[in-house]
Amino acid sequence: MPDAVRLVEYFYIEAGDTPGEGARILTHLKDAAVNLIGLHAFPSGGRTQIDVFASDAGAFQAAARKAGWKAVGPKKAFVIEGEDRVGALVGYFTKLAGAGVNVTAADAVSAGAGRFGAILWVKAGDVTKAARALGAG
Repeated sequence: MPDAVRLVEYFYIEAGDTPGEGARILTHLKDAAVNLIGLHAFPSGGRTQIDVFASDAGAFQAAARKAGWKAVGPKKAFVIEGEDRVGALVGYFTKLAGAGVNVTAADAVSAGAGRFGAILWVKAGDVTKAARALGAG
């Protein structure tokens, strides 16, 4: 089965960089029935930035409003899912390089059962060019 490459929307919120903050946020999303495609969190200026990839952007936005979070976005990134193998991302990075697109950030994980997943971020001005290079819609 070929890999699936999707152009997806995400939002980010900022939260305190304290124990339990992630659990509080994830519990709120769970209680609001927000299904996550992905999540990426990292420290940023004494706080934590949390990139939220939800299968339903509207459900996430409603949950964010209810929680009083300032959700920034939508922004765009690429989600890749496929059969795990040595060098699974090489071709994607090569295609982007050939199109003159820099990957600004990437996350990848072996998902078990022979599967992998990845998120690739590019600059907003390069999204269309990257989508063409990756064959994503």
